[in-house]
Amino acid sequence: MKLNTTSQYAIRIVTFIVQNGANNKYTAKDISEKLSIPYKYMTKIMTLLVDGGIISSSRGREGGYSIEKELAIIKIGDILEAVKENLHQEKCVIGNGSCNKREKCILHDKWITAKKAMQEIFENTTLEDMIIR
Repeated sequence: MKLNTTSQYAIRIVTFIVQNGANNKYTAKDISEKLSIPYKYMTKIMTLLVDGGIISSSRGREGGYSIEKELAIIKIGDILEAVKENLHQEKCVIGNGSCNKREKCILHDKWITAKKAMQEIFENTTLEDMIIR
């Protein structure tokens, strides 16, 4: 299971805000430059994160992006859901297209255990858990 680029960037953006002070305001330009994410692509991701209730946005001279909610209630899975990542997809890990109980690849039964473990990590890891201390 590989997260798509949008999901990878979304986690990096939110992690950047958390690690640098969740209540501080960060401009899109600053985040884009610090994380080397193309500006236009990043602003689209930021819109998804705002719409998903992960971050907040304010305009004006003192405006920017921040995290308003408690870090203990926002999970990585919430970020992935906000950017439309499908954690329950049936894509085959070795590229055989669809892979499910009826159409199994040779690794399906082994991979499903790892996939479920990854899903559990995303669903149970909060932003508070990610803070580097």
